[in-house]
Amino acid sequence: MTKIPYRFYLTEEQLPKQWYNLRADMKSQPDPLLNPQTLKPVKEEDLYPIFCKELAHQELDSTTRYIDIPEPIMEMYKLYRPSPLCRAYNLEKELGTPAKIYYKFEGNNTSGSHKLNSALAQAYYAKAQGLTSVTTETGAGQWGTALSEACSYFGLGLDVFMVKGSYQQKPFRKAVMQVFDGNVIPSPSNTTEVGRKILQDKPNTTGSLGCAISEAIEKAITTPNCRYVLGSVLNQVLLHQSIIGLESKKAMEILGEYPDVVVGCAGGGSNLGGLIGAFMQDRLSGKTNTRFVAVEPASCPSLTRGKYAYDYCDTGKITPLAKMYTLGSGFIPSANHAGGLRYHGMSPILSKLYHDGYIEAVSYEQTKVFEAAVKFAKCETILPAPESAHAIKGAIDEALKCKESGEAKTILFGLTGTGYFDMTAYSDFLSGRMTDYIPSDEDLQKGFDSLPKVND
Repeated sequence: MTKIPYRFYLTEEQLPKQWYNLRADMKSQPDPLLNPQTLKPVKEEDLYPIFCKELAHQELDSTTRYIDIPEPIMEMYKLYRPSPLCRAYNLEKELGTPAKIYYKFEGNNTSGSHKLNSALAQAYYAKAQGLTSVTTETGAGQWGTALSEACSYFGLGLDVFMVKGSYQQKPFRKAVMQVFDGNVIPSPSNTTEVGRKILQDKPNTTGSLGCAISEAIEKAITTPNCRYVLGSVLNQVLLHQSIIGLESKKAMEILGEYPDVVVGCAGGGSNLGGLIGAFMQDRLSGKTNTRFVAVEPASCPSLTRGKYAYDYCDTGKITPLAKMYTLGSGFIPSANHAGGLRYHGMSPILSKLYHDGYIEAVSYEQTKVFEAAVKFAKCETILPAPESAHAIKGAIDEALKCKESGEAKTILFGLTGTGYFDMTAYSDFLSGRMTDYIPSDEDLQKGFDSLPKVND
């Protein structure tokens, strides 16, 4: 039998030409978004002031199984896709496991992550509608970097509200965004009404994705010919990211493989949703019994300790309400967490799948995550992003279970990006300065207290 290569690439001709809409195959649909004024299900036109029209349509489309990828987006995809499917032979050897470990590496572009897959799509649709600018938020900076690249290519202005804690920790992410003409603002800021209110209530806050989303939306709806775009959580984002799983599935078919376990890091859900989509389709149809494992930080445990409830997607409570696993829009995660997995809620699609038992979830302290990251880097020569390191930790634990049981399972995980802009975090870990934070039940209750009364 021919040995499977360390890295396997599909050909350009084999690059998927359509995105996959997982909702079309879900037996039980996620609950609808609710209009924050009426608390009734949103209509497509309700979203037009926030999103461009095609993205609003994609957000609510639960029936179209495959959606053609426009040619201008395909042309840009070809600059860095297909991305490699890698076999982690050295990690397998280091662990002494009979498991076969694969990872889909999404870091081969300037943004250093999978985020460019949706950034290009959202920038394209905004430009096609005739908009002149967009706004967004970013946590660790990967999404802001990716969107800056995309907006630069399609000729759009961009304001990025970057979570203040990350803005201070990662100045080089800011510099890369500025290379691509992105205007980067630490959030919360004095440039918006909601930002000023948050600062008045909590002047020393390091911010959150919920805060940054509120500022970005306010900026979008008060700026002519401008709309808001989001890098995770939403249905449209998981749609665009489905290319990750489609490529993975095709590559594994060619190699004669199929995963028994798929592991992904989970913050808002873009990477995990994109990776599992094509495989979840088989699970939903009864063809397979693959396990899907979401790995989240112990400091922001929306799946493992959150509530399944309607909640605002932002701290300023101006977005539609989504039914999701949430810690409450008022939850402010610990600033000491080094990764970007700090959103208070989880994708409605993934929340529904988790609630219905199709997905499992685990959480880890960040020192354990960085231990896994260093082990992986030494074995596979790629320095992973802290977000990706959560998936690595989950995959290692699954492989060690195989070592104990003697089962030779096939494990696939998502390596969402590289960690070269996260050296402050790596330095803190290596010097012993990194600490772990796990919120108490009392800490979480403060966030739950902010849940809207619709849940009553």
